[in-house]
Formats: sequence, C-alpha cells, structure tokens
Amino acid sequence: MLNDKTALVTGSTSGIGLGIAKALARQGANIVLNGFGDVDGSRAAVLEAGKAHNVKVAYHGADMSRPAEIEDMMKYAGGQFGHVDILVNNAGIQHVAPVQDFPVEKWDSIIAINLSSAFHTTRLALPAMQAAKWGRIINIASVHGLVGSAQKAAYVAAKHGIVGLTKVTALENAAIGVTCNAICPGWVLTPLVQKQIDAKAAEQGISVAEAQKQLLSEKEPSLRFTTPEELGELAVFFCSPAGSNICGVAWNMDGGWAAQ
Repeated sequence: MLNDKTALVTGSTSGIGLGIAKALARQGANIVLNGFGDVDGSRAAVLEAGKAHNVKVAYHGADMSRPAEIEDMMKYAGGQFGHVDILVNNAGIQHVAPVQDFPVEKWDSIIAINLSSAFHTTRLALPAMQAAKWGRIINIASVHGLVGSAQKAAYVAAKHGIVGLTKVTALENAAIGVTCNAICPGWVLTPLVQKQIDAKAAEQGISVAEAQKQLLSEKEPSLRFTTPEELGELAVFFCSPAGSNICGVAWNMDGGWAAQ
C-alpha cells in the first residue's frame, strides 16, 4: 500500500516509534529512523519487517530539542528519498513532580522535545506534501492530551498542545490531500512507563508485577497495556485510502481511560 512512500518517525529506535516504523515498512514504505540506543538493532528490525518490499532504512540522530538538528534531519531525509510523505512525531520524554517543585530545565526539555519538535518537523515537511497533494502527519499525543494527571504538568501541557497543533495543521491542509491526526495511547509498556512502574514498586515496597497491576487498575479499565504493534496498525490505517478524509482527530487507544 505504501510502496514508493517515505516515512520519517522520530523517537523510533524503541517502543511506540519502532512499532510504527515496522508497521509502515510492512506496507512498503522506506523509513527514516531517529533516536538513541540500539540503532543497528532497530534498523535490522525494520528491514526485516519490510523485506518483502525491499524497503530502505536510513537513520539520523537529531537531538529533537535542537531546531538546527531537526532541520538537518529533514534535509537528510530529502537527500535520501526525495521528500517525506509520512511524518510521525513520536519523540518524547517524561518527568514527574508537583508544579511548585517542577525543575525549570525539565519543563523546558519536555516542551521542546514533546511539542516544539513536532512543530519544526511539520513546518519543514509540509511544503513537499502540499506540492505532491498527498501527505500524512501523525502526531503521537497521549491520553494526557485529553485528560490530566497529577505531577505531570509539562507532559500534559505538551500533549494537549500536540492535539491543538494537530487540529490547526489539519484545518490548513484538509482540502489538498494532506491529513494530520493524533493518536492518544493510554499505558504502553515502553521504557518510559517501565521507569514509572519500577519507581512505584520501590516507593511502596511491592513487586514490579504488583506495581504494574496497580498502574493499570488506577486508569485503564481494560487492565492491559496497548501495544506498539496495535498503535502501528492504527498509523497504517491513517495512511490508507480509508483514512483519507480523517482530519484533525485525537484518536484515543486507551482501554477506556478517557471514557470514565
């Protein structure tokens, strides 16, 4: 379905981003990876996912808090594949603290990486999408783009901002074949969430398994994590002909969290 398309996925060397990159590769899209950690392993996983279509996989290690590096990444993607047809803004970090104790530098970092980076990639990707009259921008928000949680001021503010940016981008491009939508996951067992589970276990003196059960029961009625594979399939749907008139939605995949 996505042969001859190119997808750039930020924060895609693990977790949600890697799951989405693999799902898009399975549909034939060439992939530009971004992130830190096991780059070779991530590249191999995406190549394996797309081997039936002989997909190509490139990598750029842009620090998503730095606009100049984001610009370099977008130029690199264009140099490798012509231009970006599918942009998935997934990069994100987290810090937990009450508002009055929230470190200023953590606030700035979270807003830069979780929100501002999506603005920079979007503004740089749009001209080519508009010229081609086809493009898909998928912003990975969070259920925290729809509801709040205590001690997550910067994360919740950034994710609400992502939902707002999604709506504006969708409205400005709705008539020209370029869509923009947000995916709002609940709990996904990524390294970011595992840290919260480990911290809860240590704080309460309970097992990691019990801490995980508590985390889910507090918020997610389905009592299970959403998987990166499920999120990847939703991203594929947005890129399919069936998603061509879906514009500006914040689609929660949260096991009933926001329905409560």
